[in-house]
Amino acid sequence: MAEEKPSSTFLLTERPAELMRRYSVPCIISLLVAALYNIVDQIFIANASYLGSAGNAANTVVYPLTVVALSLAVMVGDGCCAYVSLCLGSGRTEDAHRSVGNAIVLCAAVSLLLTAVHYLCMPALLHAFGGDVSPQTYAYSVEYFTWIAAGIPFYMLGQALNPIIRSDGNPKFAMKAILAGCITNLVLDPVFIFLFRWGMLGAALATVLGQVLTAALSVWYLFHLKTVRLARNSFRPDFRLIRRFLPLGITSFLSQIAIVASMLAIQNMVVRCGSQDPIFGQEEYAQIPMAVLGIVMKVFQIVISIVVGMAAGTIPVAGYNRGAGRKDRCLALFRLLLRWEAMVGLIALVIVEVFPRALIGIFGAAQESPYYTEFAVRCFRVYLCMIVLACINKACFIYLQALGDARSSSVLSLVREILFGVGLALLLPLWFGLDGVLYSMPASDLLTFVLSVFVISSTVKKLRTPEEKRGKEVQKTQNLSAAV
Repeated sequence: MAEEKPSSTFLLTERPAELMRRYSVPCIISLLVAALYNIVDQIFIANASYLGSAGNAANTVVYPLTVVALSLAVMVGDGCCAYVSLCLGSGRTEDAHRSVGNAIVLCAAVSLLLTAVHYLCMPALLHAFGGDVSPQTYAYSVEYFTWIAAGIPFYMLGQALNPIIRSDGNPKFAMKAILAGCITNLVLDPVFIFLFRWGMLGAALATVLGQVLTAALSVWYLFHLKTVRLARNSFRPDFRLIRRFLPLGITSFLSQIAIVASMLAIQNMVVRCGSQDPIFGQEEYAQIPMAVLGIVMKVFQIVISIVVGMAAGTIPVAGYNRGAGRKDRCLALFRLLLRWEAMVGLIALVIVEVFPRALIGIFGAAQESPYYTEFAVRCFRVYLCMIVLACINKACFIYLQALGDARSSSVLSLVREILFGVGLALLLPLWFGLDGVLYSMPASDLLTFVLSVFVISSTVKKLRTPEEKRGKEVQKTQNLSAAV
């Protein structure tokens, strides 16, 4: 298989900006479409008069439980993607194809186990994530989750194979596989919810059928890989390889599973503080904070999908160049990534601060009480006010992973999502009530950015070539001489 290696050598010669465009754009679209799976359900549910904010709140309750599946899938898929790129860059094609096979077997086994856990522990899980905020919300949560859980094996397989397909040099097919599933969901949602009036069951069924299509297309591609060829021995369990590629995906896992931990803390505090609020403590409005916060987090997830897609698209490029010893190109790509991530964050900030009423209007605000819109406007403006820093932080985490520095990446991600994300979500509401839940997000991003600045500076120093370092020293000397 050594003769196939030259097909990836353009990663060492083409301009970093062009490589980033080629790999990141399809990846962004793939992740955006994946994020739309859940938000599309929420839009249709919100605009169905017989579901409304109670159905929306149920969607919010179930969402973290689907993220658990996503976190495990991306750990396997992103880890394999990064390791395969490193293997191909250093000419180890045997390890590359066996890593892909082991990733598929591992993902299938974990997905079946997780599905069983979800069904066995459903009442406890729904209670933990605030499903009993109101009786109607709990009933809708059970109905929705029962069917969503059935699609977990397909969902995980599709999400795990997506970065592997990108590492094979075909980000466009990875995008098309996800897009096909989303279009299926988008078409079936209004049919099942409005025409058949299947309610939460219809929303879940549309989602699962889309996931099945994505998984089927991804499996089909396995037989058409370009850089590696899968054989029967590719699927033989090799714990040596699993131990090598899984750590490279741990940041992706932590960034997703920590969202679950954060949402667990936030949704419990929403239930607790909402019950003490003079308005939302009333039964008819009890589900509003849960529904609105879920919507705001989904909008944030769309922005983060762009950010993560942009950064994840650089993983094959950075990994290949690092494996080939081209630190200069890794540095150029890192600088370019940070600039674009900051720009995305700035655009998102303007949208959420200036147009929050338009955003919440998409989610059925016209048929809800004025308290729904008022709380949503405040939630958008406060909860996402540091979104620029959130984008830069995420780019830093993922690029360290691409360079093979799983430890630094994992520590930063853990500090952001667990220490700050969970800690502040539990502490701030003690003093500020329901508003404290909203303050926890910007406070976490600001504190994490302080740490990210040091990590970014250290990474840049490590990637500088001797010539660039000498140039910096010469510049400093000239500046000192001019000052004297």
